[in-house]
Amino acid sequence: MKNTALLAPVKLGPYTLKNRIVLPPLTRQRAGQPGDVPTELMALYYRQRASAGFMVTEGTQIEPRGQGYAWTPGIYSPAQIDGWSKVTEAVHAEGGVIFAQLWHVGRVSHTALQPDGAAPVAPSAIAADKAKAFIETGPGAGTLVAPSTPKALSVDEIGELVALYAQAARNALAAGFDGVEIHAANGYLVNQFISTHANTRTDAYGGSLRNRLRFLREVVQAVAGVVGPERLGVRFTPLFTSTEEDRVYIGFVEDDPHETYIEAVKVLEQVGVAYLSIAEADWDNAPDLPEDFRRAVRHAYSGRIMYAGRYTAERGNRLLDAGLADLIAFGRPFIANPDLPARLANGWPLNPLNAATLYGGAEQGLTDYPAYAN
Repeated sequence: MKNTALLAPVKLGPYTLKNRIVLPPLTRQRAGQPGDVPTELMALYYRQRASAGFMVTEGTQIEPRGQGYAWTPGIYSPAQIDGWSKVTEAVHAEGGVIFAQLWHVGRVSHTALQPDGAAPVAPSAIAADKAKAFIETGPGAGTLVAPSTPKALSVDEIGELVALYAQAARNALAAGFDGVEIHAANGYLVNQFISTHANTRTDAYGGSLRNRLRFLREVVQAVAGVVGPERLGVRFTPLFTSTEEDRVYIGFVEDDPHETYIEAVKVLEQVGVAYLSIAEADWDNAPDLPEDFRRAVRHAYSGRIMYAGRYTAERGNRLLDAGLADLIAFGRPFIANPDLPARLANGWPLNPLNAATLYGGAEQGLTDYPAYAN
């Protein structure tokens, strides 16, 4: 694979990436307690994987109400900013480029995770009937639960949330991140505003597609105003078919997913953001995105396009060679193989993933996967 597209350098905003292999956002639930603070162990995890051309952190909640799973890190407190600075220092010491993913789960939460046990917030007071939240039941122990019914946000509260995204972006810069990614996927808050399944508002944030894209537009503009569009990415999960796994883990199938997401992509084009990340379903027999959608994305958007899903090196190279992608993200393989770019370049075998250690815990399943010994 020595001369393949995956190994070629590429420009991303102001950065020249050493390859097109990406570590995407991967929830690991190992933030220090109390306070959901990034730890030295997390810094080691990212440092081990800094041979990626580009890295995006696990989702990091922009405020306490944005949490849907116990032990995920935040980016709103001084202690969290300090913890993330250890991560960015470790990655930069290895010559890596890393963005923070700004996350708010909206209605995919539970009163046990909310300040003062309040209801989660969302565009409309509609419970997330398929998704699950994760709450702590004791030190290092927890369980999946049905999300609580949310409270519909007022227009003023929506404006306050937009400001919280901008503040989180400032915090990311203070922590030394090279940029940020807005999480607008997987049925979380921004996705909830976009979707008719979660947004039944009758004001300026609901109804027409343009109105449902308003929150996305305002958040993207606000964050771009802080970090610059050249240091900003946005992640979507456009679904064209629906299985039980899709609804639980990915999000919604819109009445017209092609139109919905091409219009959403045009929002990013208008602001000039550096990249678009599209996450696909990654389980067995997951359907591919329609070819005409991939081509329409490329036509509508002039920035870098990243795809994540069940990608192999061969499948990723095909998409790069076709001109439909600029970056390919590898999730589970990068968890189990900290030296993944070298393994792909040399055709070395991959470590198997231990699915039982994906979420929570300590070193096991996080930093104890070995590099290849030849």
